[in-house]
Amino acid sequence: MIKLSKRLEALCRLCIAPTQSVGEPAPALRRFRDLPSGKSTESAGSVAADVGCDHGYLSIRLIQEGRFEKMLAMDLREGPLAAAKEHVAEAGLSEHIECRLSDGLRAMRPGEADSMICAGMGGPLMQRILEQDIDKVRQMKQLVLQPQSDIAQFRRWLRENGFVIAAEDIVFEDGKYYPMMRTVTGAPERIGSEKENVSPEQDTDPELADAFGPLLLIQRHPVLLEYLKQRDGFVSEALDQLDKAQRAGSDERRAQRMEELQQEKELIYRAMALY
Repeated sequence: MIKLSKRLEALCRLCIAPTQSVGEPAPALRRFRDLPSGKSTESAGSVAADVGCDHGYLSIRLIQEGRFEKMLAMDLREGPLAAAKEHVAEAGLSEHIECRLSDGLRAMRPGEADSMICAGMGGPLMQRILEQDIDKVRQMKQLVLQPQSDIAQFRRWLRENGFVIAAEDIVFEDGKYYPMMRTVTGAPERIGSEKENVSPEQDTDPELADAFGPLLLIQRHPVLLEYLKQRDGFVSEALDQLDKAQRAGSDERRAQRMEELQQEKELIYRAMALY
């Protein structure tokens, strides 16, 4: 089994086959492991697109765990894609993982994959990838996403475009926090049992949900609390520095930044009050 970083391990756990119920083993897992070659002889028809696959490790792990029958490992860069092809071949999974040079989903036909995994890039870039092939995206049953910047704006875009967050996680690795989510389109039948315990907070306080993750807040995720405390310290320090600078002379941009930080601090306190 290929070894992954902590954040990719968590991302992998968020991935479920479209035919799999929450908490059940992946449909291909038992038969995949039972075969000496590690190759399934039976297909459940589940295909996932790994967008920005880098060296292909996540695609390899998802097949090894039997979470999908086939992966489309796609990357815009020829170097990482060549490395991904080598790693796939070394793992003996060339029949299950197809590597494609692609800008986002451009090299994928509509309906070719029922799931998409995208990680390791900023929120604005991830949003652009989704927007430029939105018709393909809407045909999928789930998106497993790990934006690394502008996360509140990205969650807001998902919400405003009919995507529902069905599961979330957050991990701390190498000095950085990594939130991630599995989303489905707004069709109620796709949301499933995961959201049975979701409180009305998610719908009534979208600003807080966008900022910190609706399900992370509802679950009172311990790693989110660590993030909130760290962020509160950073914001408080920034406000103190701006306040000292403002005493030396007025500046419109500085005052605007102070107002933004104060608003963020209020959001942080509202989130921490849920714990």
